[in-house]
Amino acid sequence: MNEHFPSVSLPIGARTRARAPAHIITSDTEALDVAARLAERFAVEAADRDRDRRLPYEEVDAFSQSGLWAITVPKSHGGAEVSYGTLAKVVETISAADGSLGQIPQNHYFLLEVLRWGGSAAQKRFLYSRVLGGDRFGNAIAELGTPTASAIRSTLVPDGESYRLSGRKYYCSGVLFADWVVPLVVDEHDKRAFVFLASETPGLSLVDDWSGFGQRTTASGTTILEEVTVPADAVVPTHGADGFSLSNPVAHIMHAAIDAGTARGAIDTAIRFIREKARPWADSGITSAAEDPHTILQIGELTMRLHAAEALIERSGFILDRVSASPDSDGWAEAAVAVAEAKMASADVALQASSKLIELGGASATRGGLNYDRFWRNVRTHSVHDPIRWRAHEVGNYWLNGIPPKQHGDRSRGVETKVLQKETGE
Repeated sequence: MNEHFPSVSLPIGARTRARAPAHIITSDTEALDVAARLAERFAVEAADRDRDRRLPYEEVDAFSQSGLWAITVPKSHGGAEVSYGTLAKVVETISAADGSLGQIPQNHYFLLEVLRWGGSAAQKRFLYSRVLGGDRFGNAIAELGTPTASAIRSTLVPDGESYRLSGRKYYCSGVLFADWVVPLVVDEHDKRAFVFLASETPGLSLVDDWSGFGQRTTASGTTILEEVTVPADAVVPTHGADGFSLSNPVAHIMHAAIDAGTARGAIDTAIRFIREKARPWADSGITSAAEDPHTILQIGELTMRLHAAEALIERSGFILDRVSASPDSDGWAEAAVAVAEAKMASADVALQASSKLIELGGASATRGGLNYDRFWRNVRTHSVHDPIRWRAHEVGNYWLNGIPPKQHGDRSRGVETKVLQKETGE
């Protein structure tokens, strides 16, 4: 790979942005404050957006223009480089207001992490500067019709000093809002890589066809690539030259945060509804649903489980920070397991809380106008993207047998080529 990634002019097909330059956030504290203010705004019409499947173009613009989409850019390139715990808290805060809005930038942050570990100096200079200005990345990773969900068939074909790329990608969360569409491909060496393509690149088309019953407004459409010209400098390996990357566990701490945020939103909604609208059961002898001892017990249990999940997310963030500062395979395994534990807890409490919202609210909580079922639909849809049962297996295998999780980034066409074995180095 040469070092001539564009530094001034946009690549072929790039969109001329009408947006003003984004605000630049400079600290963890500022990031959390901005997220809290945006969440309050995003919560107002969240139920209506979900019910009508109204894609949140204005909200996404406000989100990225706030500077939050650039908070993981390294300080050496002008960003805040917030901690991984802060990143997770930002995602959780937005997800509590609107689960779809919380998920939309998840792959953007993931791709920034890919760039951190695998990008060249020139690629980092250019793409970090674009993100600081307000540009957004959208993923194009998953494919249908492959042997497993992680298998990739889209292949870069050498064409002089460039490549040609054709393929079809599904479930591309947030891609309709993206300035840069980033497919996961197999390169000429049968290794996985990401390709950063401007959204208006010739041969690239986006289809708004997401039909899932949850996360309705994530714009998780289809990306079609038809003989797209790919400059060599647009290709970023999934791992650095030393084979290391934290992009996968960082992606999954955000998945945990999305579920925890959904749980928070469901519990807060349940508390408000119980206090203000729900009626006590006739046989209870009380005058307020908030006095029902069974309801009090269950709200207490849900809140405890949420706090436990949040603590696990915070813990995994600390571990990610430490491993990022001093990367090695043992640290990677520790971080991956910590994140898996947080994911398990977050998905569990989110599913419980979104169901209990209806149960404790009573029949009136099922009214279509309230759209309270969106919490369950959102977490049920989001949580099956990555099977929690396998995260539980990985956690148990690590603690019982000393076997770390597999690094999925080492897969090319769906065949595992490298498995870390703790202590043995096999």
